[in-house]
Amino acid sequence: MRIKLTTAKRALLGSAAMAIMLAGGPGWAEDKKPIPDDPKISHGGSPADRYEPSMTTLAEIQVQIPGRKDGDPVMTQEEFQTGTKIYFERCAGCHGVLRKGATGKPLTPDLTREYGYDHLHSFITYGSPAGMPNWGTSGELSEEQVDLMARYLLLEPPAPPEFGMPEMLESWKVIVAPEDRPTKKMNDIDIENLMSVTLRDAGEIALIDGDTYEIREVIKTGYAVHISRISASGRYLFVIGRDARVNMIDLWMEHPSTVAEIKIGMEARSVETSKMEGWEDKYAIAGAYWPPQYVIMDGDTLEPKKIVSTRGNIYDEQTYHPEPRVAAILSSHYRPEFIVNVKETGKILLVDYTDLKNLKTTEIEAERFLHDGGLDSTHRYFITAANARGKLVVIDTKEGKLTAITETGGQTPHPGRGANFVHPDYGPVWATSHLGDESVALIGTDPEGHPEQAWKIVDSFYALGGGSLFIKTHPNSENLYVDAPLNPDAETSASVAVFKISDMKQGVEPEFVTLPIGEWAGIADGQPRVVQPEFNKNGTEVWFSVWNAKDKESAIVVVDDKTLELKQVIKDPRLITPTGKFNVLNTQKDVY
Repeated sequence: MRIKLTTAKRALLGSAAMAIMLAGGPGWAEDKKPIPDDPKISHGGSPADRYEPSMTTLAEIQVQIPGRKDGDPVMTQEEFQTGTKIYFERCAGCHGVLRKGATGKPLTPDLTREYGYDHLHSFITYGSPAGMPNWGTSGELSEEQVDLMARYLLLEPPAPPEFGMPEMLESWKVIVAPEDRPTKKMNDIDIENLMSVTLRDAGEIALIDGDTYEIREVIKTGYAVHISRISASGRYLFVIGRDARVNMIDLWMEHPSTVAEIKIGMEARSVETSKMEGWEDKYAIAGAYWPPQYVIMDGDTLEPKKIVSTRGNIYDEQTYHPEPRVAAILSSHYRPEFIVNVKETGKILLVDYTDLKNLKTTEIEAERFLHDGGLDSTHRYFITAANARGKLVVIDTKEGKLTAITETGGQTPHPGRGANFVHPDYGPVWATSHLGDESVALIGTDPEGHPEQAWKIVDSFYALGGGSLFIKTHPNSENLYVDAPLNPDAETSASVAVFKISDMKQGVEPEFVTLPIGEWAGIADGQPRVVQPEFNKNGTEVWFSVWNAKDKESAIVVVDDKTLELKQVIKDPRLITPTGKFNVLNTQKDVY
């Protein structure tokens, strides 16, 4: 079954969802203001003088309600602890650990008290087309939890302690020493076609065989693994949870399992390994949201070697910022360097790992609120989203310098690693979708063959709707896939738009096919969201996570890339809230 969503229907879905949000559910106060779009309000015109230390993995420690004031909502210590845990698990990634905002709007008490309880209750319940999930109507949060969170946001957030070398060394474990590990592959798995699947709320990953669709292992990890990365050799899988726990998994073992682990902070997003020729697997690096720092580790054991703080001055204001979080990290293929995005200060660091004692770092002034991104098809250029500024930043990793900063024309680009393909008219391009609207933007990536289009937005067109997180294609595919898991409309969030690349034409709005992935999964209960297309190693299949509430059934749906027909539905009680998926070969080789 294939459905094409018309522009009129897209508009209707967007306006209907907004109308629900604005009309509100029970208790909505008509005189309350919507969440503002003024950049100075939304993303802190002068963040340095308003920022405080971030929150920690509050599910793990006890926190106290910060200094109560007259007029504070009634909330018990137990409720505050629960609210802190829910906020860390559901909200901190977009709104910031201290609620100062970045991808999402700020939710500091000076603003939330102006909105009021009723406004917050409805916003949490119904979400918005700009990418705020409908936590209430989807069933992710109960009515009691929505009520608790609306009150929680009216209070000051808690602040965490620091996390340095003593704490890291205390958490560091070598479970199987390098000399005790296999000298050859001890299993029958086609490792290149293995999928590492995040089981978000279980604090686990599932290793799924891409040939048989069998779950080969379920491995305990940190909470809500954000990414999986593969060592240059293809042997070791590195994953990092939002609680900053890094697992190093040996895929050669008879039963792949963790051989080393470490906790590098209290909240984190990124891990990567050295890939430059001659330095393969020598080092691993992980970046933290709190404390704001990155850590270079031994590539065999995860022993922490070097901790570097990212606190410093915002690139444009030249004012001190106490909490610049580390977002995406990639490994250069052209120089022995790690590429490190520092979100709040707007700097991209090229970290030379050849001499950790005399560390050399190139600091590139880019744009604030740097988030995710990926390499172009040649692996020379790093293209990353400054998502709250609606821009793409291009770095030449061969020359080690800024190449371009380009407006996408959409709200909040969120590319994941992006998607590289050859457009029939524009030549090589890289694509991003957006959280805040339904647009897809293409940027030219061929400065030699198409110099007049290089690093410019050559086309922008509509997909399903706002709330997209990932866009994907493959060198062997003729299709471009765009998800919309954070859209509040249930039909939209459970579907995927598919564009045929060969049919794209200059000046013509491309049509797309809508795949009802959620319907194909056959899940009747809850509001499953379809997230992150990922190809198998040959580019013949594309896999989708059907992400439902943790107490409801979820699934993985596999689609034939040529026919766009359903090929397999993977269901298992162990598939609890599956989200990100990473094919070993594609991740190892930076194919996207």
